[in-house]
Amino acid sequence: MVSIAYETRPSDSPYVESVTRGRTVSAASSIRPAESHWHMVFVRQHGDARPLLVGPWSGAGAASWTEDAEILWIRFGLGAFMPRLPVGRFLDTETVLPGAAGRSFWLGGSAWRFPDYDNAEAFVDGLVRSGALVRDPVIGAALQGQPQELSARTMRHRFLRATGLTQGRIQQVERAQRAAALLRGGVSIPDAIHEAGYFDQSHMTRSLKRWVGRTPSWIATRGTAG
Repeated sequence: MVSIAYETRPSDSPYVESVTRGRTVSAASSIRPAESHWHMVFVRQHGDARPLLVGPWSGAGAASWTEDAEILWIRFGLGAFMPRLPVGRFLDTETVLPGAAGRSFWLGGSAWRFPDYDNAEAFVDGLVRSGALVRDPVIGAALQGQPQELSARTMRHRFLRATGLTQGRIQQVERAQRAAALLRGGVSIPDAIHEAGYFDQSHMTRSLKRWVGRTPSWIATRGTAG
């Protein structure tokens, strides 16, 4: 039985990776993989509305939810961050933002209207114009393998400031996510090891158990089942 129905679209904003909306069909729990991106999440349920800052998650863990909740996720691109709310402060946490009135909440000293699936980018643009959200272009360039004329210490500081994680940790998480996606798509375990760049099956197994919370064989046979 499907416990969450959702749809996701990519974003053309340099600050946003994707936007997802969903509805919980039933109460359930599942394994939540590690996540190198942080989110703003807006939950509406039984007349209550809650805005949250969520993640990143430094490892796999458990997640649970109740039924009949409408949820909007804005997944921010790596390198986008709030200078007055450093990402490291909400690593591995869900932080509820204070409400202002009705369908608005407080962030950065201002009241903001709740966004929806179609105007999420306009909401993010407002955050950028106000200075509440900025972006470090070095992060994306470094993750794409472009050489940077910065010391290792400076690079580490900028990654921790903008993402809450080190560059190496992000690369490990994203490699595990890529391997899991390959396995879910029907790629064999030996081919996934090669394509994702692991040394051998035990290397990939350790990585997926740590970052995805499942073994390669479980992912290959069960896919996205909870």
